[in-house]
Amino acid sequence: MRISPTLTWYFGKHVLLSILAILALLIGLIMIGDSIELLRRAGGKPDATVSIVFQMAASRIPFMTEKVLPFAVLFGSMFSFWKLTGNQELVVTRAAGVSAWQFLLPPFMCALILGTLQVAALNPLSSILLQRYEMLEARYLQNNVSVMNLSSSGLWLRQGTQDGQAVIYAREVRSQEGDKIDLRNVTVFRFENSDDFTTRLDAKRAMLEPGTWHFYDVWTFNPGQASTFNSELMLPTNLTARKIQDSFASPETMSFWDLKPFINLLERAGFNATRHRIHFHSLLSRPLLLCAMVLIAAAFCLKFSRRRRVSLVIGGGVATGFILYFCTDVISALGVSGGIPPILSAWAPAGISLLLGVSTLLHLEDG
Repeated sequence: MRISPTLTWYFGKHVLLSILAILALLIGLIMIGDSIELLRRAGGKPDATVSIVFQMAASRIPFMTEKVLPFAVLFGSMFSFWKLTGNQELVVTRAAGVSAWQFLLPPFMCALILGTLQVAALNPLSSILLQRYEMLEARYLQNNVSVMNLSSSGLWLRQGTQDGQAVIYAREVRSQEGDKIDLRNVTVFRFENSDDFTTRLDAKRAMLEPGTWHFYDVWTFNPGQASTFNSELMLPTNLTARKIQDSFASPETMSFWDLKPFINLLERAGFNATRHRIHFHSLLSRPLLLCAMVLIAAAFCLKFSRRRRVSLVIGGGVATGFILYFCTDVISALGVSGGIPPILSAWAPAGISLLLGVSTLLHLEDG
């Protein structure tokens, strides 16, 4: 027997409303916790007003929505299935000849739609607002700014000096090996007191070594003076290859649509793009992960709630959520460290969860 459109709409609406209600509850709790923590951090910062703090907390809402959406789908689906089974609605549906897999189709569709909307729409919004959050955090709570920017036109770096700061622009990143970075066609602008221009250096090549910039074939230009040429020139620095790598935009601050071009740009420049690649594939696997959460919720609730083992349902769902969160972090860390391939580390949580849900449901259900 095929499930009717009316029944499909009813089950889908019931599950979707439960998921959205749980999601709103989780986001509200996180918003309260974030606001309290940001107010604590802003206690000794006179420029960090209450308005700024609440702007920062609000800017993290889409990002946290992405983080808790799988748990909202899991707990919302569990609540919906528990209510439907407790009201005997699923029992009547099963008696009419509708199998468990048929009435799970509407929740599947809801999970796929939510996952697609997260990747295509929520993630770009989250990346924009998270960039704003990090900018406000750096300005008002940490009093620092990023030391670098990588674009298709070249690499921009900024470092402090004894008498001011230096801005370094390289049109090409030739290679990176260990603690050394080889740059070509480099221009350095030196400033005193942050904004008083003093010197410009043009070099064919620059090598970042521990504690030193080593420039080759350098022309030096000082305002009001004749230019001079040096075959080699040294400039002290506190930058390291690790600091430069860590100063790249975090994967979470980049839209799904911008990640792939940025990964290609990083790899052409010779930098490690593993974190960004894992994040990209994690977003691709998100609809599959949400479908897996629906299956796990059905495995817990369709049988157990009929036996009135409510504590087992709740405990099992909470334990599953924590285990999933822990395993995802461990697998992601293994991928970043190179222990397993990045694509495998991104798809493994969704794949394992889906197989676990299918196998458990096949064991418990008879059709």
